Amino acid sequence: MKQDRQTRSDQTRQRILQAAISEFSEHGLAGARTGAIADAAQVNKALLYYYFRDKEGLYAAALEAVALKVAGSAIAVLDLDCTPGERMLRFALQHFDRILSQRGFQALMQQEMVRYREGQSGAMRILAKNAFEPMFRRVQQIAEEGIRSGELCGVDWMQMVYAALGANVFYFLSAPMVHLMGDADPLHPAAIAARRAAAIDYLGQTIFTDRQHGAHLAQTVLDSTPMPESGFPERKTA
Repeated sequence: MKQDRQTRSDQTRQRILQAAISEFSEHGLAGARTGAIADAAQVNKALLYYYFRDKEGLYAAALEAVALKVAGSAIAVLDLDCTPGERMLRFALQHFDRILSQRGFQALMQQEMVRYREGQSGAMRILAKNAFEPMFRRVQQIAEEGIRSGELCGVDWMQMVYAALGANVFYFLSAPMVHLMGDADPLHPAAIAARRAAAIDYLGQTIFTDRQHGAHLAQTVLDSTPMPESGFPERKTA
């Protein structure tokens, strides 16, 4: 009986967190309404304050929950039984697919980075320590292992990460401006699929000492990883 109560309590807390992630990603900390979160979670508003001290506490818990999930999924990819180079390619592809399919997390992190620069964030140091530092240490290990083995080019590992992940962020961040400057829509499904393939093919051609080996691994990774459903609404044409 006690275990059943604990299970129900855990499920309620998870529903609240999921509803909070959605509300905060859409409206930010200031604009989010706790009443809307309670309604979406199908709980009494008072339960929000039973599980979480206040709105700021709920916001921090939602951020940490989604960050730990994202970092855990990335570490699982980095721990696959394949060469360091293939793991780097799979890590970059997973990052692209996460931005594509999990808009809520991306929005939350962008908002929190702005708050951190303005001295308003109390959560960023916790996220960095608990979620992202372990992930980046693992990336460093994999990259340096690949460099030592001769599979990957002998460059600063962090520059390799910037090249792999930075291009993904810029693609989605710049999409509205690119669309306004020309006829092409970078968020059209066909354009996203083309960019996804090109991003991994490019890494296969640039971070590997043997470009043919890298190109083959890039194609293997793409062929074995179906593209997830996009979290970006398709724009209506005029």
